[in-house]
Amino acid sequence: MKTRTSFQVLFTGIVFLVAAAAVSSAQTLRTLYSFSGSDGRDPVAGLKQANDGNFYGTTYKGGANSLGTVFKITANGTLTTLHSFNGSDGSYLYASLVQGSDGNLYGTTGGGGARGAGTVFKITTEGTLTTLYSFCPLFICTDGQSPFGWLVEGSDGNFYGTTNLGGTTAQGTVFKITPQGTLTTLYSFCSLANCADGQSPVAGLVQGSDGNFYGTTILGGTADEGVVFKITPSGALTTLHSFDLYTDGGGPVGGLVQANDGNFYGTTFYGGSGGSGEGTVFKITASGTLTTLHVFAWGDGANPEAGLVQALDGNLYGTTSQGGVHCGPTGCGTVFKITLGGTLTTLHSFNGDDGQGPYAPLTPSVDRNFYGTTTAGGANQDGSIFRLVIPRACILCPSAD
Repeated sequence: MKTRTSFQVLFTGIVFLVAAAAVSSAQTLRTLYSFSGSDGRDPVAGLKQANDGNFYGTTYKGGANSLGTVFKITANGTLTTLHSFNGSDGSYLYASLVQGSDGNLYGTTGGGGARGAGTVFKITTEGTLTTLYSFCPLFICTDGQSPFGWLVEGSDGNFYGTTNLGGTTAQGTVFKITPQGTLTTLYSFCSLANCADGQSPVAGLVQGSDGNFYGTTILGGTADEGVVFKITPSGALTTLHSFDLYTDGGGPVGGLVQANDGNFYGTTFYGGSGGSGEGTVFKITASGTLTTLHVFAWGDGANPEAGLVQALDGNLYGTTSQGGVHCGPTGCGTVFKITLGGTLTTLHSFNGDDGQGPYAPLTPSVDRNFYGTTTAGGANQDGSIFRLVIPRACILCPSAD
């Protein structure tokens, strides 16, 4: 089995609808906060706007113990560190948070916990943290290891997620966990010959309108470039598509979003255009028919690690971790808009001072702006939080396609 170590992780792709988000040619990006280490660093995950109007997020490193944090930030940029992880309660946070129907926030840590292989936790908006489950790194443990992806609350009130490693084959799992912390492993990847069913999921899941969950793996499949899969709440998995970097890209790090046309949309980290592309945006039907909508080529962005979000203008919005017009040949990353038909517009190219390397999806806000994070750059080079203002020309904009 082939492995890659060049992926840094993020996460996110759940559908968020904005009250209105029309796009004009003049977008304004404002850096709301620059991390400095003691308050967190390297925020690879996106933000969650909770029902109190504030945004909540995580940092991969930094904080009092340099092992990552949970923070709250207002729309004006006032940041409060709610929790600094110490290892025993988790470490190294890759994933964004989700607010449960009980009002609490739920998340995962990639490492640490009682058994050193990551955790699932609950935290109140005031900062009281409860570890719900600790994963196990031993081969005799089949519950999974290293949950890099976000959680999604299913229609049954349970939370669903993925682990990057572990399970009966040590190549990652899909799991269900109750709000009280009872975990059930639903599926272990690489259960088929040559990992045709996928290997090593990084992103979380999205629950489709049909009640099933949809997701991606960065490896496995017929070309070992990752897959799109569907899994029922009871654990029956179907591989919908196997990627090939020479045709439709490879390494889908980000998750999926189901748009208002019923199709799912996502990104691949590399490939496309005969292998010369720098990642793609794709559409896939619930039955597995995939269409490549755009292939990146440095100037308009490169290597998207994040999933997409859809606004009420019908368009999709996302980020690329590299590319754009600043920071030399590799670029500092971009924010882009793409129509459901595949017309892409670069909205912003990061320059380092305003952030570098956005790995996470954007968060549409009730104030009709987009909020996001960069894993590096900013005033202290430890990452930043930004707001992207997109002027609105209408109240409820029709789809561009």
